[in-house]
Amino acid sequence: MKIWVDADACPVVIKKILYKAAERTRLQLILVANTRFQVPKSSLITFIHVHQGPDVADDEIVKKAEPEDLVITADIPLAARIVDKGGLALNPRGELYTEENIKERLSTRDFLDSLRANGVETGGPSALNAHDKQAFANSLDRILTKYKKTHTIQS
Repeated sequence: MKIWVDADACPVVIKKILYKAAERTRLQLILVANTRFQVPKSSLITFIHVHQGPDVADDEIVKKAEPEDLVITADIPLAARIVDKGGLALNPRGELYTEENIKERLSTRDFLDSLRANGVETGGPSALNAHDKQAFANSLDRILTKYKKTHTIQS
């Protein structure tokens, strides 16, 4: 398993949790963004800079992610592409996107997009709070623990 991050929109506090998780679990963490930023020096943490443009980072993640990889993203279409590919997608608030819930999330997103296109103010997501940060950390830990147990058994 590798952990991929749609890093342009990923909150700094979530990135810090991911840096620690990569070191603790010894899993590769790859951050993909079209804006450069510093990442900790580690053989486990990689930054991939992509060109500006719609979905360029998303396309890079989908192209390189493998079926058992985990992708951190709030981008629902990217999450859907990863789930379709057999991977896991987790948003920064700790919600795991699955085959069971991704179609509903896409429908809701598309509906809100159509409202915004017609001038309706739908508001955006609330700011990430301490509860969200804890929910993300807990979900990430459950996913990585489950993977490590499965991986150890199969080794």
